[in-house]
Amino acid sequence: MPFGLKKIKPREKAAFRSPSSEFEKPEESPVRVSKAGLIALHQQAEGLSLRTVKIRATQGGQYLSPFKGRGMEFDEVRLYQPGDDARTLDWRVTARTGKPHTKLFREERERSVLFWVDYRAPMFFATRGLFKSVMAARAAALLAWSAVQHGDRIGGLIFSEALHHEMRPQRGKKGVLHFISNLVEHPAWQGEAGEKDSGAAAAEALLRLRRVARPGSLIFLIGDFRAIEGEAQSHLAQLARSNDVVMLFLYDPLEQALPPPGFYRVRNASKALTLDTRDAAFRASYAENFQRRHEALKALCRRNRIFHLPCASADNLLQTLQRGLGLGFKSGAA
Repeated sequence: MPFGLKKIKPREKAAFRSPSSEFEKPEESPVRVSKAGLIALHQQAEGLSLRTVKIRATQGGQYLSPFKGRGMEFDEVRLYQPGDDARTLDWRVTARTGKPHTKLFREERERSVLFWVDYRAPMFFATRGLFKSVMAARAAALLAWSAVQHGDRIGGLIFSEALHHEMRPQRGKKGVLHFISNLVEHPAWQGEAGEKDSGAAAAEALLRLRRVARPGSLIFLIGDFRAIEGEAQSHLAQLARSNDVVMLFLYDPLEQALPPPGFYRVRNASKALTLDTRDAAFRASYAENFQRRHEALKALCRRNRIFHLPCASADNLLQTLQRGLGLGFKSGAA
């Protein structure tokens, strides 16, 4: 049964059963998240690799650098070639063979993997699949487990109109568990209202992320990207100049297109309204508005070399991430 959307039948009463009552296990609920459920995602994360993503960082760590230079791990010995650093000559092999040989090193680099997770009010919605907020939390947990399995540090920012939870990059399982606690315990799950409007909250969250990020970080922006204008776009451009940025764009099928002609009841915890989709021009205009907003996001990504990855609330999240990240970073890819 769709969540939040129901077609009205003749003489049907307004009662609509809470979808959360249909699920016995919290981690399986489409409308909420639990620590146990997000922790359990570490098994799925083993099939999600971030190693294909390019690196600009200069610290030591577990990603092989695309840059030349001496590293911490010996790789192999080969014949000396013009331009090789004389300091890397292997004198023992050179003396034994009578020909100059040089050592090659695998220079390993670590980076911070940062998450910008949107918990604004429109994220707590879905008509199919998972609430966008649930999908955002699960995506962040999957990617965090993958990152920490490769030795990276994870951190970031979880925000709503009411509150920002900021987390400095940390290594290891402890860092992931701290991050998961913030994902689960954010006041947005209790419907806490905030004084900031949606656009101001997003812009402030991006500004805070700029202060946390260091050049060479891998940044995942996860949300529905409503009200990303002006100041927020400027912060995005600044982040993308010295970091690898992924925009995971979450949306519900109802936001993309209205259902077939008819009357539908849309309801949340506090109010209900009736949606009339009989007007063909209205349905077309609605779909065009979504497409226009989506195209604007993709154009923003192309301008700033941000990798754009859309995901509907009914999609298979793990497969979407595997497929998207497997493509590598192509500017503005959809």
